[in-house]
Amino acid sequence: MDALGNYFPPLGFYFKVIISGVSGEQEGSFMEVSGISVSITPDDKQEGGENRFPHRFPNPPKYKNLSLKRGMVVGSGLISWAQTSLTSFTFTPKTVEVLLLNDQGQPISVWVFSNAYPVKLEMSGLKSMKEGEIMVETLELAYSFFEQKM
Repeated sequence: MDALGNYFPPLGFYFKVIISGVSGEQEGSFMEVSGISVSITPDDKQEGGENRFPHRFPNPPKYKNLSLKRGMVVGSGLISWAQTSLTSFTFTPKTVEVLLLNDQGQPISVWVFSNAYPVKLEMSGLKSMKEGEIMVETLELAYSFFEQKM
């Protein structure tokens, strides 16, 4: 809220990512985070004798994969973890926190993703004619569930 009591929704460009067990100066800096999504698809059941409508029952929630995109970090512990998981099929799930920050760098909302593990690692294409574009790595994580803490 401003001094007059007017509410303005937070901006979505100032954030950081914390991954348990992964440290390094650039490890939590991402240019884009997407996939913070949960949905429930109802299951329709017909009742014998009731033909006007089906009964609708909720199914367990479905979560999209979390996608983290950043400029390539050489020697990244995060990417080493992902490559080990994907190439040797040995998974060590981690907790991932996505923090939305205010203009002073303080968290105003935190999403915590439990039991996250890599399912896709993608590097941007290489082209000799690109003009100053950075190499981008995208890591996609599956997870059990997420909670919004703030």
